[in-house]
Amino acid sequence: MTDFSEPPGAGAAPASRRPAAGAVGRSAAPRATLGSVAALAGVSKQTVSNVINAPQMVRGNTASRVNAAITQLGYRPHRAAAQLRTRRSRVLGLRIPNRYTDAVFDRFLHALTDAAGALDYRIMLYTADDDTAEIRAYDELLDGWDIDGFVLTGTHPGDERTSYLSGAAVPCVTFGRPWDDSGHHPWVDVDGAAGTRAATEHLISHGHRRIGFLGWPDSSGVGGDRLAGWAGAISAAGLPALEPSRAVNDAHQGRAAAAALLDHTQPTAIVCASDVLALGAISEITARGMEVGRQIAVVGFDDTDISEVSGLSSLAQPLVEVALQSARLIAALLEKPADGPPEHVLLPPTLVTRASSAAFLP
Repeated sequence: MTDFSEPPGAGAAPASRRPAAGAVGRSAAPRATLGSVAALAGVSKQTVSNVINAPQMVRGNTASRVNAAITQLGYRPHRAAAQLRTRRSRVLGLRIPNRYTDAVFDRFLHALTDAAGALDYRIMLYTADDDTAEIRAYDELLDGWDIDGFVLTGTHPGDERTSYLSGAAVPCVTFGRPWDDSGHHPWVDVDGAAGTRAATEHLISHGHRRIGFLGWPDSSGVGGDRLAGWAGAISAAGLPALEPSRAVNDAHQGRAAAAALLDHTQPTAIVCASDVLALGAISEITARGMEVGRQIAVVGFDDTDISEVSGLSSLAQPLVEVALQSARLIAALLEKPADGPPEHVLLPPTLVTRASSAAFLP
Protein backbone atom coordinates (compact mmCIF):
# COMPACT_ATOMS: atom_id res chain seq x y z
CA MET A 1 0.00 0.00 0.00
CA THR A 2 1.14 3.55 -0.69
CA ASP A 3 2.62 5.62 2.13
CA PHE A 4 2.75 9.43 2.00
CA SER A 5 1.61 12.32 4.16
CA GLU A 6 -0.14 15.61 3.49
CA PRO A 7 -2.05 18.18 5.56
CA PRO A 8 -5.58 16.96 6.35
CA GLY A 9 -8.13 18.39 3.93
CA ALA A 10 -7.62 20.43 0.78
CA GLY A 11 -9.94 23.27 1.73
CA ALA A 12 -10.61 25.19 4.93
CA ALA A 13 -9.58 23.50 8.16
CA PRO A 14 -12.28 22.35 10.59
CA ALA A 15 -13.35 25.09 13.00
CA SER A 16 -11.73 23.36 15.96
CA ARG A 17 -8.35 23.48 14.21
CA ARG A 18 -8.63 26.82 12.42
CA PRO A 19 -6.30 29.62 13.63
CA ALA A 20 -8.04 32.01 16.02
CA ALA A 21 -9.14 35.36 14.56
CA GLY A 22 -6.35 37.90 14.80
CA ALA A 23 -3.65 35.32 15.45
CA VAL A 24 -0.48 36.32 13.66
CA GLY A 25 2.45 34.03 12.88
CA ARG A 26 0.76 31.00 14.37
CA SER A 27 1.69 27.81 12.49
CA ALA A 28 -0.93 25.66 10.80
CA ALA A 29 -2.20 22.53 12.52
CA PRO A 30 0.49 19.82 12.58
CA ARG A 31 0.27 17.01 10.08
CA ALA A 32 -1.24 13.79 11.29
CA THR A 33 1.28 11.07 12.04
CA LEU A 34 1.22 7.37 12.69
CA GLY A 35 1.57 8.22 16.40
CA SER A 36 -1.35 10.66 16.46
CA VAL A 37 -3.60 8.11 14.75
CA ALA A 38 -2.50 5.47 17.25
CA ALA A 39 -3.18 7.79 20.18
CA LEU A 40 -6.66 8.70 18.94
CA ALA A 41 -7.59 5.08 18.25
CA GLY A 42 -6.04 3.83 21.50
CA VAL A 43 -3.74 1.34 19.82
CA SER A 44 -0.04 0.95 19.09
CA LYS A 45 1.69 2.43 16.05
CA GLN A 46 2.36 -1.11 14.85
CA THR A 47 -1.38 -1.81 14.86
CA VAL A 48 -1.99 1.28 12.73
CA SER A 49 0.72 0.11 10.34
CA ASN A 50 -0.91 -3.32 10.17
CA VAL A 51 -4.30 -1.81 9.36
CA ILE A 52 -2.72 0.08 6.47
CA ASN A 53 -0.41 -2.60 5.12
CA ALA A 54 -1.80 -5.95 6.31
CA PRO A 55 -5.45 -5.44 7.36
CA GLN A 56 -6.05 -9.20 7.54
CA MET A 57 -3.91 -9.22 10.71
CA VAL A 58 -6.21 -6.86 12.64
CA ARG A 59 -9.56 -7.63 14.26
CA GLY A 60 -12.56 -5.97 12.70
CA ASN A 61 -13.52 -3.66 15.57
CA THR A 62 -9.91 -2.53 16.07
CA ALA A 63 -9.48 -1.89 12.35
CA SER A 64 -12.71 0.15 12.37
CA ARG A 65 -11.39 2.37 15.19
CA VAL A 66 -8.11 2.90 13.40
CA ASN A 67 -9.80 3.71 10.08
CA ALA A 68 -12.10 6.17 11.84
CA ALA A 69 -9.07 7.89 13.38
CA ILE A 70 -7.33 8.00 10.00
CA THR A 71 -10.39 9.67 8.49
CA GLN A 72 -10.84 12.12 11.35
CA LEU A 73 -7.21 13.24 11.31
CA GLY A 74 -6.84 13.16 7.54
CA TYR A 75 -3.81 10.92 7.81
CA ARG A 76 -2.19 9.59 4.67
CA PRO A 77 0.78 7.21 4.88
CA HIS A 78 4.19 8.43 3.81
CA ARG A 79 5.30 7.08 0.41
CA ALA A 80 9.05 7.41 1.00
CA ALA A 81 8.83 5.45 4.23
CA ALA A 82 6.96 2.66 2.48
CA GLN A 83 9.55 2.52 -0.28
CA LEU A 84 12.35 2.19 2.23
CA ARG A 85 10.51 -0.53 4.09
CA THR A 86 9.33 -2.60 1.11
CA ARG A 87 12.19 -1.78 -1.29
CA ARG A 88 9.59 -1.15 -3.97
CA SER A 89 8.83 2.02 -5.92
CA ARG A 90 5.30 1.11 -7.07
CA VAL A 91 6.27 2.41 -10.50
CA LEU A 92 5.69 0.47 -13.72
CA GLY A 93 7.50 1.16 -16.98
CA LEU A 94 5.70 1.46 -20.34
CA ARG A 95 7.30 2.24 -23.70
CA ILE A 96 5.67 4.85 -25.94
CA PRO A 97 5.93 3.89 -29.62
CA ASN A 98 7.89 6.48 -31.57
CA ARG A 99 5.21 6.43 -34.23
CA TYR A 100 1.65 5.21 -34.17
CA THR A 101 -1.09 6.11 -36.61
CA ASP A 102 -4.26 5.72 -34.59
CA ALA A 103 -5.58 6.34 -31.08
CA VAL A 104 -5.50 2.75 -29.80
CA PHE A 105 -2.30 3.13 -27.78
CA ASP A 106 -3.38 6.51 -26.45
CA ARG A 107 -6.66 5.06 -25.19
CA PHE A 108 -4.86 2.09 -23.65
CA LEU A 109 -2.33 4.39 -21.96
CA HIS A 110 -5.05 6.47 -20.31
CA ALA A 111 -6.96 3.37 -19.21
CA LEU A 112 -3.80 1.74 -17.83
CA THR A 113 -2.85 4.89 -15.92
CA ASP A 114 -6.27 4.87 -14.27
CA ALA A 115 -6.20 1.13 -13.57
CA ALA A 116 -2.69 1.24 -12.10
CA GLY A 117 -3.55 4.28 -10.00
CA ALA A 118 -6.50 2.47 -8.48
CA LEU A 119 -4.02 -0.19 -7.29
CA ASP A 120 -1.60 2.47 -6.01
CA TYR A 121 0.90 2.18 -8.87
CA ARG A 122 2.19 4.86 -11.23
CA ILE A 123 3.27 4.60 -14.86
CA MET A 124 6.67 5.84 -16.05
CA LEU A 125 6.88 6.37 -19.82
CA TYR A 126 9.99 5.95 -21.94
CA THR A 127 10.84 5.73 -25.64
CA ALA A 128 12.94 3.33 -27.69
CA ASP A 129 13.45 2.94 -31.43
CA ASP A 130 13.28 -0.85 -31.44
CA ASP A 131 13.39 -3.94 -29.22
CA THR A 132 17.16 -3.77 -28.78
CA ALA A 133 16.96 -0.18 -27.57
CA GLU A 134 14.05 -1.08 -25.32
CA ILE A 135 16.06 -3.85 -23.67
CA ARG A 136 18.86 -1.36 -23.01
CA ALA A 137 16.29 0.96 -21.49
CA TYR A 138 15.23 -1.76 -19.04
CA ASP A 139 18.68 -1.79 -17.44
CA GLU A 140 18.84 2.01 -17.25
CA LEU A 141 15.40 2.28 -15.67
CA LEU A 142 16.00 -0.55 -13.22
CA ASP A 143 19.32 0.92 -12.14
CA GLY A 144 18.29 4.56 -11.98
CA TRP A 145 14.62 4.51 -11.01
CA ASP A 146 13.97 1.19 -9.23
CA ILE A 147 11.14 0.27 -11.58
CA ASP A 148 9.08 -2.57 -10.10
CA GLY A 149 7.99 -4.10 -13.40
CA PHE A 150 7.02 -3.45 -17.00
CA VAL A 151 3.89 -3.44 -19.14
CA LEU A 152 4.79 -4.34 -22.73
CA THR A 153 2.81 -3.75 -25.91
CA GLY A 154 3.37 -4.59 -29.56
CA THR A 155 4.26 -8.27 -29.14
CA HIS A 156 5.44 -9.92 -32.36
CA PRO A 157 7.15 -13.07 -33.66
CA GLY A 158 10.77 -13.19 -32.53
CA ASP A 159 10.09 -10.82 -29.62
CA GLU A 160 13.02 -11.11 -27.18
CA ARG A 161 11.85 -8.58 -24.59
CA THR A 162 9.89 -10.91 -22.33
CA SER A 163 12.63 -13.55 -22.38
CA TYR A 164 15.14 -10.91 -21.31
CA LEU A 165 12.96 -9.70 -18.43
CA SER A 166 12.17 -13.24 -17.37
CA GLY A 167 15.87 -14.09 -17.31
CA ALA A 168 16.52 -11.01 -15.17
CA ALA A 169 13.65 -11.97 -12.81
CA VAL A 170 11.84 -8.72 -13.55
CA PRO A 171 8.02 -9.01 -13.52
CA CYS A 172 6.17 -8.03 -16.70
CA VAL A 173 2.80 -8.37 -18.36
CA THR A 174 2.08 -7.91 -22.06
CA PHE A 175 -0.84 -6.45 -23.92
CA GLY A 176 -0.59 -9.02 -26.68
CA ARG A 177 0.11 -12.73 -26.89
CA PRO A 178 3.63 -14.11 -27.21
CA TRP A 179 3.56 -15.23 -30.83
CA ASP A 180 6.51 -17.55 -30.21
CA ASP A 181 4.36 -19.56 -27.75
CA SER A 182 6.57 -18.75 -24.76
CA GLY A 183 4.72 -19.20 -21.50
CA HIS A 184 6.89 -17.45 -18.94
CA HIS A 185 4.77 -14.34 -18.32
CA PRO A 186 1.12 -13.32 -17.95
CA TRP A 187 -0.58 -11.60 -20.86
CA VAL A 188 -3.85 -9.95 -21.87
CA ASP A 189 -5.00 -9.82 -25.47
CA VAL A 190 -8.00 -9.16 -27.67
CA ASP A 191 -9.29 -12.08 -29.75
CA GLY A 192 -8.76 -10.65 -33.22
CA ALA A 193 -9.81 -13.86 -34.95
CA ALA A 194 -13.15 -13.88 -33.13
CA GLY A 195 -13.63 -10.26 -34.15
CA THR A 196 -12.97 -10.61 -37.87
CA ARG A 197 -15.00 -13.81 -37.94
CA ALA A 198 -17.95 -11.90 -36.45
CA ALA A 199 -17.46 -9.10 -39.00
CA THR A 200 -17.38 -11.58 -41.88
CA GLU A 201 -20.47 -13.41 -40.63
CA HIS A 202 -22.22 -10.05 -40.32
CA LEU A 203 -21.48 -9.32 -43.99
CA ILE A 204 -22.58 -12.82 -45.04
CA SER A 205 -25.89 -12.30 -43.23
CA HIS A 206 -26.35 -9.13 -45.28
CA GLY A 207 -26.08 -11.03 -48.55
CA HIS A 208 -22.39 -10.61 -49.40
CA ARG A 209 -20.71 -13.57 -51.08
CA ARG A 210 -17.47 -12.04 -52.33
CA ILE A 211 -15.79 -10.75 -49.20
CA GLY A 212 -12.18 -9.65 -49.41
CA PHE A 213 -9.62 -9.06 -46.67
CA LEU A 214 -7.26 -6.08 -46.39
CA GLY A 215 -4.59 -6.95 -43.85
CA TRP A 216 -1.07 -6.40 -42.59
CA PRO A 217 2.16 -8.06 -43.80
CA ASP A 218 2.82 -11.74 -43.07
CA SER A 219 5.28 -10.80 -40.32
CA SER A 220 2.50 -9.45 -38.08
CA GLY A 221 1.22 -11.93 -35.51
CA VAL A 222 -1.82 -9.75 -34.80
CA GLY A 223 -2.47 -9.41 -38.52
CA GLY A 224 -2.29 -13.16 -38.97
CA ASP A 225 -4.77 -13.67 -36.14
CA ARG A 226 -7.25 -11.28 -37.74
CA LEU A 227 -6.76 -12.88 -41.14
CA ALA A 228 -7.52 -16.30 -39.64
CA GLY A 229 -10.92 -15.17 -38.37
CA TRP A 230 -11.96 -13.96 -41.82
CA ALA A 231 -10.66 -17.14 -43.47
CA GLY A 232 -12.49 -19.36 -40.98
CA ALA A 233 -15.83 -17.65 -41.58
CA ILE A 234 -15.36 -17.78 -45.36
CA SER A 235 -14.53 -21.48 -45.24
CA ALA A 236 -17.45 -22.32 -42.94
CA ALA A 237 -19.86 -20.56 -45.32
CA GLY A 238 -18.43 -22.32 -48.40
CA LEU A 239 -17.58 -18.99 -50.06
CA PRO A 240 -14.67 -18.28 -52.40
CA ALA A 241 -11.48 -17.37 -50.51
CA LEU A 242 -10.41 -14.23 -52.35
CA GLU A 243 -6.70 -13.49 -52.28
CA PRO A 244 -6.06 -11.01 -49.43
CA SER A 245 -4.29 -7.73 -50.05
CA ARG A 246 -1.69 -6.44 -47.57
CA ALA A 247 -0.17 -3.16 -46.42
CA VAL A 248 1.52 -1.67 -43.38
CA ASN A 249 -0.78 0.31 -41.11
CA ASP A 250 -0.83 3.47 -43.19
CA ALA A 251 -3.87 5.00 -44.91
CA HIS A 252 -2.02 5.80 -48.15
CA GLN A 253 -0.58 2.31 -48.45
CA GLY A 254 -3.92 0.90 -47.39
CA ARG A 255 -5.55 2.72 -50.30
CA ALA A 256 -3.04 1.25 -52.77
CA ALA A 257 -3.63 -2.25 -51.36
CA ALA A 258 -7.39 -1.71 -51.58
CA ALA A 259 -7.01 -0.72 -55.24
CA ALA A 260 -5.20 -4.00 -55.93
CA LEU A 261 -7.92 -5.93 -54.08
CA LEU A 262 -10.70 -4.24 -56.07
CA ASP A 263 -8.92 -4.80 -59.38
CA HIS A 264 -7.99 -8.43 -58.85
CA THR A 265 -10.91 -9.94 -56.89
CA GLN A 266 -13.94 -7.61 -57.34
CA PRO A 267 -15.30 -8.00 -53.78
CA THR A 268 -18.66 -6.63 -52.68
CA ALA A 269 -17.34 -6.24 -49.12
CA ILE A 270 -13.95 -5.82 -47.44
CA VAL A 271 -12.93 -6.76 -43.91
CA CYS A 272 -9.93 -4.70 -42.78
CA ALA A 273 -7.32 -5.41 -40.10
CA SER A 274 -7.60 -1.83 -38.79
CA ASP A 275 -9.57 1.38 -39.12
CA VAL A 276 -6.52 2.98 -40.73
CA LEU A 277 -6.56 0.43 -43.57
CA ALA A 278 -10.33 0.77 -43.79
CA LEU A 279 -9.95 4.52 -44.26
CA GLY A 280 -7.59 3.83 -47.15
CA ALA A 281 -10.13 1.45 -48.66
CA ILE A 282 -12.92 4.01 -48.31
CA SER A 283 -10.76 6.62 -50.04
CA GLU A 284 -10.16 4.32 -53.01
CA ILE A 285 -13.77 3.22 -53.26
CA THR A 286 -15.12 6.77 -53.26
CA ALA A 287 -12.43 7.90 -55.71
CA ARG A 288 -13.82 5.31 -58.14
CA GLY A 289 -17.26 6.83 -57.86
CA MET A 290 -18.72 4.02 -55.81
CA GLU A 291 -20.72 4.39 -52.61
CA VAL A 292 -19.43 2.74 -49.46
CA GLY A 293 -22.17 0.70 -47.83
CA ARG A 294 -24.37 0.48 -50.91
CA GLN A 295 -22.01 -0.87 -53.55
CA ILE A 296 -19.10 -2.06 -51.44
CA ALA A 297 -19.27 -2.67 -47.70
CA VAL A 298 -16.30 -2.03 -45.44
CA VAL A 299 -15.62 -3.11 -41.84
CA GLY A 300 -12.63 -1.88 -39.83
CA PHE A 301 -11.02 -2.89 -36.57
CA ASP A 302 -10.40 -0.79 -33.40
CA ASP A 303 -13.49 1.47 -33.47
CA THR A 304 -11.39 4.63 -33.35
CA ASP A 305 -12.72 8.15 -33.86
CA ILE A 306 -12.18 7.59 -37.59
CA SER A 307 -14.92 4.97 -37.65
CA GLU A 308 -17.47 7.03 -35.76
CA VAL A 309 -16.96 10.14 -37.89
CA SER A 310 -16.96 8.28 -41.21
CA GLY A 311 -19.84 5.90 -40.45
CA LEU A 312 -17.49 2.91 -40.56
CA SER A 313 -18.56 -0.36 -39.00
CA SER A 314 -15.73 -1.52 -36.78
CA LEU A 315 -14.66 -3.92 -34.05
CA ALA A 316 -14.23 -2.20 -30.69
CA GLN A 317 -11.39 -3.44 -28.51
CA PRO A 318 -12.26 -3.55 -24.77
CA LEU A 319 -9.25 -1.38 -23.91
CA VAL A 320 -10.47 -0.42 -20.44
CA GLU A 321 -10.84 -4.09 -19.53
CA VAL A 322 -7.46 -4.87 -21.10
CA ALA A 323 -5.91 -2.18 -18.91
CA LEU A 324 -7.71 -3.37 -15.78
CA GLN A 325 -6.57 -6.96 -16.34
CA SER A 326 -3.01 -5.90 -17.17
CA ALA A 327 -2.75 -3.85 -13.99
CA ARG A 328 -4.26 -6.67 -11.94
CA LEU A 329 -1.83 -9.26 -13.31
CA ILE A 330 1.33 -7.21 -12.82
CA ALA A 331 0.23 -6.14 -9.33
CA ALA A 332 -0.44 -9.77 -8.41
CA LEU A 333 3.04 -10.75 -9.61
CA LEU A 334 4.63 -8.03 -7.52
CA GLU A 335 2.62 -8.55 -4.37
CA LYS A 336 2.28 -12.33 -4.28
CA PRO A 337 4.07 -14.26 -7.03
CA ALA A 338 1.99 -17.20 -8.20
CA ASP A 339 3.18 -20.77 -7.78
CA GLY A 340 1.39 -22.03 -10.88
CA PRO A 341 1.62 -21.09 -14.56
CA PRO A 342 1.12 -17.42 -15.49
CA GLU A 343 -2.43 -16.28 -16.17
CA HIS A 344 -3.57 -15.49 -19.72
CA VAL A 345 -6.65 -13.41 -20.50
CA LEU A 346 -8.22 -13.34 -23.99
CA LEU A 347 -11.05 -10.81 -24.42
CA PRO A 348 -13.54 -10.61 -27.31
CA PRO A 349 -14.02 -7.39 -29.30
CA THR A 350 -17.49 -6.02 -30.06
CA LEU A 351 -18.79 -5.36 -33.55
CA VAL A 352 -20.23 -1.85 -33.88
CA THR A 353 -22.32 -1.65 -37.06
CA ARG A 354 -22.73 1.57 -39.01
CA ALA A 355 -23.67 2.61 -42.54
CA SER A 356 -20.55 1.19 -44.18
CA SER A 357 -21.74 -2.41 -43.88
CA ALA A 358 -25.29 -2.18 -45.22
CA ALA A 359 -26.96 -5.09 -47.01
CA PHE A 360 -25.68 -6.07 -50.44
CA LEU A 361 -27.78 -4.67 -53.29
CA PRO A 362 -26.90 -6.57 -56.50
